[in-house]
Amino acid sequence: MTTHIKSKNIRLKSRVHQVGQLVGNTPLYPITKAYSKKGVQIYAKLEWQQLGSSVKSRPAFNIIKQAVYDGKLDNNKHLLDATSGNTGIAYASIGAALGIPVTLCLPENASEGRKTILKSLGANLIFTSRFESTDGAQLKAKELFAERPDKYYYADQYANDSNWKAHYETTAPEIWAGTYGKITHFVAGLGTTGTFMGTSRGLKAYKNDIEVVALQPDNPMHGLEGWKHLETAIVPKIYDNQLADGFLEIDTLQAYEMVKTIAQTEGLLVSPSAAANLQGAIQLAKSIDEGVIVTTFADDASKYAEVLQHIF
Repeated sequence: MTTHIKSKNIRLKSRVHQVGQLVGNTPLYPITKAYSKKGVQIYAKLEWQQLGSSVKSRPAFNIIKQAVYDGKLDNNKHLLDATSGNTGIAYASIGAALGIPVTLCLPENASEGRKTILKSLGANLIFTSRFESTDGAQLKAKELFAERPDKYYYADQYANDSNWKAHYETTAPEIWAGTYGKITHFVAGLGTTGTFMGTSRGLKAYKNDIEVVALQPDNPMHGLEGWKHLETAIVPKIYDNQLADGFLEIDTLQAYEMVKTIAQTEGLLVSPSAAANLQGAIQLAKSIDEGVIVTTFADDASKYAEVLQHIF
């Protein structure tokens, strides 16, 4: 390796470290008005308050960091992956900050807000069938990588252990510290499943009797962008079906109604998936007498203008 190339790699790794200071450490917000019950507390991590504007910033950064440190990704190779939007925005934001080109495969019916943001960040977009959801986007990404392994680093967020490890190493410790170790339940929806897998494992490493409850849409034709109905979708390789202590199903229309409730009681405009997480936390709260429940608000409503028009 020439001195020039070594110097470039050192600079890139230094920049990775700098960018990493802007990922994670999001606030833990107490839910007191949208729902309350004596003896039960609900908290939500406001995950849009970091570079990349969503919970996906954590795995996106960890995936990129590991690839750079392992010598698999640099400024001359495209990061390639499938996404429904949020991970793509995180990839594109972090990629722009690091000077790493990003190519993304995503369903053509991803929200216009997300498409505009991705284009603004300089991402190269390849659209796939709206009828195949992110499953079709994954197949397209794998096809592109097979054709040009020299051009792309295929991140494969659905099978990359750096996805769930990001939450094991950051989200779980932040929740544990933020609740002073008093958390009794963790609730989160399943998409790539990284948030649930990593955070649950991390929390159980602190205290094994913390109950972890996974949320799923109640049918395959749901409207919760980024979530998977695992019975009918390609199951992510990082998913472990033995980890959850329980499962709850979420109705899309109820989640949309919860968006309005959260806005008008808590003053937070959140995404439908964030509202769905709170819907699950509330379902759980109704079934227990006491406890501290924590969930994540994956992102705010800034990318969902079309959906908000139908809700409000």
